[in-house]
Amino acid sequence: MSRKHPIISITGSSGAGTTSVKRTFEQIFRRENVTAAYIEGDAFHRYNRVEMRTRMAEEAERGNKHFSHFSPETNLFEELEQVFKSYGETGTGTTRHYVHDADEAALHGAEPGTFTDWQQLPENSDLLFYEGLHGAVVTDKVNVAKYADLKIGVVPVINLEWIQKLHRDRSARGYSTEAVTDTILRRMPDYVHYICPQFGETDINFQRIPTVDTSNPFIARWIPTPDESMVVIRLKNPRGIDFPYLLSMIPNSFMSRANSIVIHGAKLDLAMQLILTPLILQLIDRKRRA
Repeated sequence: MSRKHPIISITGSSGAGTTSVKRTFEQIFRRENVTAAYIEGDAFHRYNRVEMRTRMAEEAERGNKHFSHFSPETNLFEELEQVFKSYGETGTGTTRHYVHDADEAALHGAEPGTFTDWQQLPENSDLLFYEGLHGAVVTDKVNVAKYADLKIGVVPVINLEWIQKLHRDRSARGYSTEAVTDTILRRMPDYVHYICPQFGETDINFQRIPTVDTSNPFIARWIPTPDESMVVIRLKNPRGIDFPYLLSMIPNSFMSRANSIVIHGAKLDLAMQLILTPLILQLIDRKRRA
């Protein structure tokens, strides 16, 4: 953690909805004139798309059916920890981009499924913003979590997470239901060991819970909408959070525990604006005082 160069990390699995949360942060940054340097979690995968497919096939031939993007073997955890550490100390570091599709290929001048070259983060940023799979990962070799000043977990209940992933991968990436299901099963051990533990490290978790039947996510025709959901917001340290104010500002919200508030799904953006804006401004104020 760093008073002078704060770091915010957004952590969630594939299909969890971290991109939507990132957009809310970007709105706050624009409104409050905060200049953020950005890091994408995908940039710290170890292998490009072709290399990963080759490694998966090799591991499958050896009998390893659980080789996935969630593990230390397929990610540059040490490099991610180093850029967090470097930014906290100096306000800079190195990163790159993973090129997902043709639009990003045109933007970055690299083929889809590959990485751009490593480059320095922009100078004079107010804070570092990470969004990806491992923003609070802790293993026996690395501790990324300890370098982040504000850690946010995006954690829909598991069936909803699967529904969102199924719909995204089928519509945006052209995968079959069977292929996405195989991916979910292959990733499960690493999900349990490297994704779930991060949500014990996070400062705030946003967990969306559908209020419609999602018993069989593999046949769900639609993603439950915000109007068909509730959101549980858990704050690790509720000290300084004005819950009476939040309850008065967010219609039909209620406290389920001393550190948890439950809201209607359609009010998630409002709740994030109310909760996160003061925390971001605190980081910026602390930076300026330092």
